[in-house]
Amino acid sequence: MPALTTLRCAALAARVSLARENARRAFASHGEAEHGEMLSQPAAALARLPPASVRVLVGFGAALLVSLVVLHRRPAARGAAGGGGGPAEHDPAARFLALSEGANATIAADLRALTAGPHLAGTGAAAGAAARVLSGFRAAGLRTLTREYTPLLSYPGHASLALLRADRTLLAHLSLDEPADVGRRLVRPYHAYAPSGGAVAEAVFVNLGREEDYLTLERLGVSVSGRVAVAIRGGGYRGGVVRRAAERGAAAILIAGHADGGVERGTVILGGPGDPLTPGWAATAGAERLDFDQEEVKRRFPAIPSMPVSGKTASAIIRTLGGPALPAEWQTGVGLPVDVGGVGPGPTLVNFTYQEDRKMGMIQDIFAIIKGYEEPDRYVILGNHRDAWTYGAVDPNSGTSALLDIARRLGIMLQSGWTPRRTIILCSWDAEEFGMIGSTEWVEENLEDLQSKAVAYLNVDCAVQGIGLFAGSTPQLDNLLVDVTRQVKDPDVEGKTVHDTWNKMTGGINIERLARTDSDFAPFLHHAGIPCMDLYYGKEFPGYHTALDSYHWMEKHGDPLFLRHVAIVEIWGLLALRLADDPVLPFDYQTYASQLQEHANAFSGMMENSKWVHLLNISIEDLSDAGIEFLKEAKMYSPPEDYESKLSFFPGVADAISRSSNRSVKEQQAAVRHEVWKISRAIQRAADVLRGEFSNRNESLYYSDPVYGCAGVINRLQDQIRAAQCELAWTHAQIAMHSAAAAHARTTPPSRTTLPPGQRDGGGGVAGAPSSTQQATTSTAWQLEDFASEFSFPSLHNTSTDE
Repeated sequence: MPALTTLRCAALAARVSLARENARRAFASHGEAEHGEMLSQPAAALARLPPASVRVLVGFGAALLVSLVVLHRRPAARGAAGGGGGPAEHDPAARFLALSEGANATIAADLRALTAGPHLAGTGAAAGAAARVLSGFRAAGLRTLTREYTPLLSYPGHASLALLRADRTLLAHLSLDEPADVGRRLVRPYHAYAPSGGAVAEAVFVNLGREEDYLTLERLGVSVSGRVAVAIRGGGYRGGVVRRAAERGAAAILIAGHADGGVERGTVILGGPGDPLTPGWAATAGAERLDFDQEEVKRRFPAIPSMPVSGKTASAIIRTLGGPALPAEWQTGVGLPVDVGGVGPGPTLVNFTYQEDRKMGMIQDIFAIIKGYEEPDRYVILGNHRDAWTYGAVDPNSGTSALLDIARRLGIMLQSGWTPRRTIILCSWDAEEFGMIGSTEWVEENLEDLQSKAVAYLNVDCAVQGIGLFAGSTPQLDNLLVDVTRQVKDPDVEGKTVHDTWNKMTGGINIERLARTDSDFAPFLHHAGIPCMDLYYGKEFPGYHTALDSYHWMEKHGDPLFLRHVAIVEIWGLLALRLADDPVLPFDYQTYASQLQEHANAFSGMMENSKWVHLLNISIEDLSDAGIEFLKEAKMYSPPEDYESKLSFFPGVADAISRSSNRSVKEQQAAVRHEVWKISRAIQRAADVLRGEFSNRNESLYYSDPVYGCAGVINRLQDQIRAAQCELAWTHAQIAMHSAAAAHARTTPPSRTTLPPGQRDGGGGVAGAPSSTQQATTSTAWQLEDFASEFSFPSLHNTSTDE
């Protein structure tokens, strides 16, 4: 229900921006007409004056004109907008790009400092990276805030691994260290939230630990029940790999790295992002926390212990296994000769123990905020996390250094006189590696404000990990991204733009749909329903979450000249400027409708019942006919619960198919039909909001819908009423203010007026500020009393601030 409500609220943002711009233009035209009338009045007044008085006034006017000409010919101050003329003077995008000279050196210096040592969230070593980001924001002249949370974090305690003979005598101790971590500076490889436990049992090699791998073992007559599974990393989310092993009765699972010596750390928590003890609300110091024995908490943690190990350690185990021979396609993963090793079980035994250290830890999010001059209650949000499993040169501090360069450029632009139309928020998240905790807790704490006021969230995690631009997005942002890449020089091909080379990659431009939950866009998109984008250079990084993720690797292999970093900065920054400064939000509604139609066509190939597909098509056609910007409905691209689902869209349908696989055909059809109705309703409501209409459908239809119920109907009607009131109140307020100012213009000097504090929009924030044209005509402005109340974020009250 919250996601469907969000669809209308978010779609309203595009509609309100259009209404505000139309009103601004109308007021500007009206002001020019009045100005013309006022210019005709001095001539009539002069005709009534004596000739001597006229001569005095003419002489005074001539002297004033000469003074103005002299002043006009003086050089403009450096503080003037643009700082010296040229295209950059009036074009924020050109000004932003003009600041690229030397940016690669600045980015490299920031990255070197950020990656000087490990900085795992919740540890003392994390303070250095936090201080670097905070000082970077402040050096740019931006106002900063911090927010602390206290979630449950997980660290390794004691662990051991050994090979035993069948009689349980020791055969060999096996190392749990990472070969690539020569100096042993890093936390030993482990899986966060893996439970304590142990096993002395036969081992079975399960390849990547996918569903098809277990089916292969079944055909070979091999079971993992009661045994230790050994897998090679690459079978999808590691938490899913652990869960599948547990579902088949394994006592524990070891997940091996590759032959490069790196061992991948990571979380194995289940059930989505965020603190597992505060699902749905922020993990503040005094917040309610669920008990570990509650079912909602227990299902977040894997049922069996797990551990990442080196490829060398995994090979030592597999070489001792008997049983059926390794399938040929499985042998390359561990680099074994064809004639060595089987899949197991046994005959040797694995003795594995692990002790987890769970504790409440303090994490800190850091923000820099640039207030918009006309729509301060609309937020364009840029985010990157700074915590890392190791040194983090790729993940995430390539993105952190890019964010700091954006802050630097925006700070210079502010000093030159530029101010964004809408508010820009730069976010540095903590504890992303534990499951997007920092971003999720902040979204949970500010959910209502973000749903009603956030324009978009632009995420960069691993900014640079190789060659070529890759992007994921909600569909209404596709064309904006494509347009922006036409303005950015390609970092690898002289004389080309990023768009040129991107268009030639693997058959043309391909923008991924964000159906995953592996970075900080997840809570914004899948929980708050905010349009999102994720950007990165390079498809994959082999040293992901290992000791190989170092500044040395970036300098020698990833981006020696740091020009790919500059390209990401330019794309990221130009996207933010367009979303913050365009009078009408640059959302492409038609692209969204086309994408939905593609999904419906793919869905139709899977279903025999054409009536369900027809229902979807009717809603999508109506949405397309609305003809204006369409904001993403969160659940359309949320990840399905079924890890094995091949359906990357309409996750409710995917889960309905998965959950009803053992039911009758009639029950399966009913489950899928219900999900199709939910999708169709969401699309139809979006179309109604985009038209600016109340629903013309029979609202009584929804009273019997068990998904929504009476509370849902009331909430939906309240949202629609608030939507209309928001737009009408803003327009009426501006007309009243303009008329009042015009009435007093001839008799009283201009004065500052204040918007009545009770005049707010549906989300609790200021309904809308006058444009710069209106301010010049009516001398009207307002300022809120303090920064925290200005943004109406509960999480920004009583926190550290910096002027």
